[in-house]
Amino acid sequence: MTWMADAAHVSRTVKPAPSAAPARAGLVLMSLIAVAAVANLNLSVANVALPSIGRTFDSSQTTLDLIAVGYSLGLAASVLYLGALGDRYGRKLMLLAGMVLSVPACLLAAYAPSDGVLFAARVLGGLSAGMAYPTTLALITALWSGPGRTRAIALWSAVGGGIAALGPLVAGALLQSFWWGSVFLVTLPLAAFALVLAFLLVPGHVHETTDPVDNGGGVLSVIVVGTLILAINFAPVPGKGALALGLAAVALAALAGFVLRQRRARNPLYDLHVAGRRIFWVAACAGVIVFGSLMGSAFISQQYLQNVLGYSTLEAGTAFLPAVVIMVLVAPSSARLVETRGARFTLLTGYVFLLLAFAWMLLLWGQGSAYWQIGMAYAFVGAGVGFAGTPASHSLTGSVPVQRAGMASGTADLQRDLGGAILQSVFGALLTAGYASAFSAAIAASPDRQQVSTSMQNMLTRSFSSAADAAQTYPQYSAQITAAARSSFLSGADWAYAAGITAIVAGAAIVYFLFPRKEDEDGLLAAYHAEDARARSDP
Repeated sequence: MTWMADAAHVSRTVKPAPSAAPARAGLVLMSLIAVAAVANLNLSVANVALPSIGRTFDSSQTTLDLIAVGYSLGLAASVLYLGALGDRYGRKLMLLAGMVLSVPACLLAAYAPSDGVLFAARVLGGLSAGMAYPTTLALITALWSGPGRTRAIALWSAVGGGIAALGPLVAGALLQSFWWGSVFLVTLPLAAFALVLAFLLVPGHVHETTDPVDNGGGVLSVIVVGTLILAINFAPVPGKGALALGLAAVALAALAGFVLRQRRARNPLYDLHVAGRRIFWVAACAGVIVFGSLMGSAFISQQYLQNVLGYSTLEAGTAFLPAVVIMVLVAPSSARLVETRGARFTLLTGYVFLLLAFAWMLLLWGQGSAYWQIGMAYAFVGAGVGFAGTPASHSLTGSVPVQRAGMASGTADLQRDLGGAILQSVFGALLTAGYASAFSAAIAASPDRQQVSTSMQNMLTRSFSSAADAAQTYPQYSAQITAAARSSFLSGADWAYAAGITAIVAGAAIVYFLFPRKEDEDGLLAAYHAEDARARSDP
């Protein structure tokens, strides 16, 4: 019997689990979204403050990169292990501990006496988020079922993405009047509010496991994800190639050890059999591209708005608002589509909007673009992530046993962090290469090229900010240097947008050809649930 016939047979013989929700469901969901908001906001506030941090500590670009990635490093490296610990020892306990730890982490970051301490504080903040953020999705999976779970995940995903997108706006507004450390204090009132709500409203010990935790696998998972993210971030940094290769080698060795251990462990940290389920792994791959597109587009476009169009940090952050609004508005429609047309159709709908967004940026963003052109692209991004984010997370949680909710929620978090790290690094490398190539060509075509020394050419082609410094040093050539830098930046940005289109088309192809249609999806999910029920009933 083929897998489709077997899935269809099971879908006819196994009744789906009835829809369920906790008492005071709306308040419980609000408390979980508030906890997730602390992590989402902390994740995105630092980037706008990096120039001020660099001036305060005279930091190198590598140090600033580490500060930027520190939070996601601590978060992504810990989610699988901490998710398993929450499944075993109490998800509510893990959630409350994460909120408590976020307070000293924020205070240490805000008042850090050096950039090294600031990096450590960001990693500590990421660990606190690793306790709390994936636990929120695991609790939604454990407390809700049926269409109610789909709607809850849709709101959790959309509001979380919207709050993350608001980070640059909030940080930009604070930096207009306060010092750089203020951006790390903004979540303290929210953390206190979320802690009280979670303590009072979130039920404890729901569908948790009594199996022992694979601590050795947990340590290996931290090494794998941590070194991989560092390798990805160091790869495009000049002079850091050997370090990136060394980190990648450690990641590969640890990954080999992790896979071997998970295949042999009686109670694996990450069940490779479950991870190999069609709905699970295709949704995981699709989510990496969806959330990577969101973070990658913000990474490039925020620089474009400030460098090319001359927006202030506050104006650039405000410009992203259409994405936030549309993300939240389409969440109910996304949930309905998942229930009526299936995850495959909803994912592909999101991919269409993301493709429109990157094509719009590639073709219509230029030196004189009006705001409506900027806002329209961001609206497409918001619609794409709003539609695709829900099925990406829903399919992960729906295809695992509820006792493994921490594994699914950890994978959902890795979608965002790994997707963002990969696409931001790729986009950044292409932006840098395209910018340098275009500026070098402009110098070669200039009638004054003989007057440009090698050291000056290196300065002009290194980055837009370096060219801006050169323009201030040589005011008589300021107009020409600035015009060339803007044009070159657009060329590099176009390379990045083209890479985004390629990634989105590849992701859409994976979903179109490998993700089952609605009827087959329902059959497969029923088969998974039946298999998990049999496994629980075996002695």
